[in-house]
Amino acid sequence: MSKYGTIPTSSSAGGGAPLGGTSPLDFISRAKARGASALATRRPWRELADVHAIGLPPSLGDAYLRVRANLTHFAMNYAIVVLVVVFLSLLWHPASLIVFLVCMLAWLVLYFLRDEPLVLFGRVVADGYVLAVLAVVTLVLLLLTGATANILSSLLIGLVLVVLHAAVHKSEDNADDEVGRWYAPVPQQPSH
Repeated sequence: MSKYGTIPTSSSAGGGAPLGGTSPLDFISRAKARGASALATRRPWRELADVHAIGLPPSLGDAYLRVRANLTHFAMNYAIVVLVVVFLSLLWHPASLIVFLVCMLAWLVLYFLRDEPLVLFGRVVADGYVLAVLAVVTLVLLLLTGATANILSSLLIGLVLVVLHAAVHKSEDNADDEVGRWYAPVPQQPSH
């Protein structure tokens, strides 16, 4: 029976053990599967760009609710938009672009594609610490490349684009996605 295209489920599935008990091929297979599952949470771009779903919110409270619902619904899409804006802004700063790509590789290996907890000096490092350290190191390294204003302005542009879209995109069908994921619905109180 052929095992072509299958993803190994145990770390003893391969021959050599160069990457913590797994072969490089196993690591690549798991990385591909995790990347596909992460991108599966991405919503269709047509849904994001639907011009019929665009409309000004009637009040500031409604805008807040739309932003909250759309940030949940389109989270992966919005992350991709911000990363593309930052990437495009770094095209004119090759040193920053190289640092950005190296940091992205570190994020992939140390955070996104890990199967087992990170262990340093015999102690397990919590994911929150890994996330915080990677974020600080990435930001500091990018700022040291001399493109500080460029990076901060591209992050601000990406953030403005995301919040603006989230505020004007009607999210009636998205509200159900947020229930149970971020909060529990409040039951209606009977009126006396």
